[in-house]
Amino acid sequence: AVDDLDLLPTITRPVKILCVGKNYRSHAEEIGSEVPDHPMIFVRFPASVVGHGQPLVAPRASERYDFEGELGVVIGRPGRHIAQSNALAHVAGYVPFMDGSVRDFQRHTSQFTAGKNFDQSGSMGPCLVTADEIGDPAAVPIETRLNGEIVQSGAASDMMFDIPALIAYCSTFTTLEPGDVIATGTPPGVGAARTPPLWLKAGDTLEVDLGPVGCLANPIVDEPG
Repeated sequence: AVDDLDLLPTITRPVKILCVGKNYRSHAEEIGSEVPDHPMIFVRFPASVVGHGQPLVAPRASERYDFEGELGVVIGRPGRHIAQSNALAHVAGYVPFMDGSVRDFQRHTSQFTAGKNFDQSGSMGPCLVTADEIGDPAAVPIETRLNGEIVQSGAASDMMFDIPALIAYCSTFTTLEPGDVIATGTPPGVGAARTPPLWLKAGDTLEVDLGPVGCLANPIVDEPG
């Protein structure tokens, strides 16, 4: 029974986790950022991601720990210089992804690496849903709930750079390999854009619900002293 299991991240040790920033126009606008001309790609380390049901860790170094619910794409066929017209043939399936962000560290410089890679700050799961079960990924809904309250609501169809475009772009500069994950960006509603800001804290429960792709749920705990 699932309730008897401790679930690891869906892909336990991906070679690459490629994340896309500001891929929803309304999210870029809510944080006062220019809309990018090209996909904004940054990376996450595997140690920054936990599985469904596992605790997300609010770091000691910051109180500005934010949520970003996203659609994760898992590569199934390797490829380089993949054409957009053939890109979805390289997808094994899809998974809910939470790109947890420590906002002050993210904004220390123009590079996002520090704020996006705190240990156990993001999550992925519960399951890989194969591409044949989903059909058109643009139809996938994205809803993030904090303690049962909807804080983000959108759909993959709202992306500025859709999944074929992201696969084609990423495969231009790196070979995509089976098990690589592309986190495709978040819709509006993040905590940093609210007045007052809404930060994750110990005792919270966060859910990323992608309808047919599944619902990822994690409790929030404080980093041990």
